[in-house]
Parts: sequence; structure tokens; C-alpha cells
Amino acid sequence: MNRTNFFAELKRRNVYKVAVAYAVAGWALSQGIAQVFPVFDVPNWAIRLIVLLIILGLPIALVLAWMFELTPHGIKRTETADAMPTTSRQNKRAWIYVLVIGGLISIGLFVLGRYTAPTVAPLPAKSIAVLPFENLSEDKANAYFADGIQEEILTRLAKIADLKVISRTSTQRYQSKPGNLAEIAKQLGVANILEGSVQKAADQVRVNVQLVNVQTDSQLWAETYDRKLTDIFSVESEIAIRIAESLQAKLSPHEEQALAAKPTNNPEAYDAYLRGLAFEARSNYSDALFKAIDFYGLAVQLDPNFALAWARLSGAHALLYFNSGDSTEHARNPAHHGLLSILGAARLRAGQSHLRARQQKVSR
Repeated sequence: MNRTNFFAELKRRNVYKVAVAYAVAGWALSQGIAQVFPVFDVPNWAIRLIVLLIILGLPIALVLAWMFELTPHGIKRTETADAMPTTSRQNKRAWIYVLVIGGLISIGLFVLGRYTAPTVAPLPAKSIAVLPFENLSEDKANAYFADGIQEEILTRLAKIADLKVISRTSTQRYQSKPGNLAEIAKQLGVANILEGSVQKAADQVRVNVQLVNVQTDSQLWAETYDRKLTDIFSVESEIAIRIAESLQAKLSPHEEQALAAKPTNNPEAYDAYLRGLAFEARSNYSDALFKAIDFYGLAVQLDPNFALAWARLSGAHALLYFNSGDSTEHARNPAHHGLLSILGAARLRAGQSHLRARQQKVSR
């Protein structure tokens, strides 16, 4: 069979018509799948698989069109259909109807998908979620320290007005090493995620952190800090500053001062404070809030000028009051004492600033 006869035979056996009809119907089906399946949260790999099967089905449809023909008496082999009377053959206009109907369906689905699909707002570039830090310490009881470091970094980032920071309440349900960062970022509405791990042994601390842009799936910044426990405040400040620099967030002089602030010089008081943070995060449990109050109380005993611990202690007592209605003098005293301590510390800092200004003026 020469080439001319071969193409003529393809036309006679309706192979061309089947190819066009299959292409139109396959495209319409793929458009419908792309519009409907995401509504039912069907994963993307399933949609891709169906489209691939539609493509692979084209050569099979062409082979079947060559071998068989549709007649009013059913599907017959082409040789048998050729021997049938002309009046018994299928209506040639049926293919035109198939093409027109398929084309109309395809156009309708295309228009529906283009003009009714919900618009997805882009994620803010300067947005971040800090996931729970992994505890790599041999002593699993040190998990509180990893939780506390995460909380303190969050607190410092929240002081930067140019950043959108997701609260710890929203991120606590995720693992410290999640599998699908893009899905988590989509649920939280952020473009960047900070992951980390903490390892504590005696007075030595190692903190590993990495900042990931989930939209480009790229690592913006990563660092490992090996410090003594007494130097953990500078680590938290450095991490917050490096994140701000990586996301090109603007820092005011007041924010720079707040990030560099050292809440206490007593490492034991800070350790008790971090333990209190860990228990307060689990305040849904009956005894956790009482343990948090005990550790905050220990922190302020070790450092009476630890204003942040006083604030947490007051907040924990307020939460205890609203949860259990405890309005005893024992519950009110810490809040009152904490307020006086915070005001006293503020007055002390104001007095020191005024004294330095007077000294500078005299020296001139």
C-alpha cells in the first residue's frame, strides 16, 4: 500500500474523525477534571495521572478506529462493515454532531474555569511562621528549653512592625520536622518558615536554624550557634535580626533596642522562666498552669527585677482566675507585686537615662 492509498484508507476508516473527536473530548474532560477535582481536595498527582491516561489512550483509539467501525447493527470489524449495504452503514453526520457538542462543552468549561475560578491573593513576602524547635538533647526533659527558645524568638520577631508573624498557638500543632512545608505555609498564610533544633548539655547550648521561602522552595538563611547558656539572649537577638535582614524588614531604632534587650542576668532565673513558658503552653491540662506559676514564681525569687517573668506570672494568675474563679489574696498579690516591679524597673531605667543626660551636659 503506497502512501496515497494509506492516507485515503485512514480517511475511509474514519481514523481522522476519531482522532479529532478524541482530542476534543479528551481536552474537554481534562478541563472538567481541572475545575472539579480541586473542589473535592483531590491531590494533584491524581489529576496528572488521569490526563496522562487520556493522552496514552489516543493511539489505542486510533488502532480501534482502524480495526472496527460503528454501524446501526453495532460495532463491526471494518471488513464486515464494508460488505454491508450502504444504507446499513452509520450516518456520516454523526461525527459532525460529536465534534460540535464536544466543542461547545470544551468552550463552556474553559470560560467557566477562567472567569469563575477564585482569585488567590499572593502571600505577604515579609511573613513568617516559627515552627516548634526539635529537642536534640540526650535528656528529653530538656524539651522545655527548645520550646522556650522558640517562644522567645517569636516574641522578638513580633516586636518588628514590618513583619507578619504567626502566633505560637497556630504553629504548635505542627511537628518540628514537617514533611510538606508548602502546605503548612498555605494553611498559615505565610511565605517563609523558620525551622530549628536545640541541643543542651550542662551550660552548653547548640541552636540550629534555617529560614525557608516556601514559594521558591529555597533556603534564605541558615546558621548554627554554639554558645554558653549565659549567652543565649544574644543568640535569640541575632536570629531575630538575621531573619529581619533576610526578609528585608525595616527596623526602627526602638525596635533594634528592643531586640537587643536582655531580660535578666541570672541564668537560673531564665531557666525557670523557660520552664514556666513550656507549662503555660500546655495550660489546657489541669496541673500545667499551676506548675507554670510555680516556675515563674521561682524566676522572680531568683531575680526580683525580672520584669518579663513578673508579667508572665501576673498573666498566669489572671488566666487561673478566669478559668477557676480563684480570687483569693494569694492569686491577687503576684499580679499587684508584678505591676509594682515593672513600674519600678521602668522608673529605674528612666532615672538612669536622665542621670546620663545630666552627666553629658555637665561634661560639655
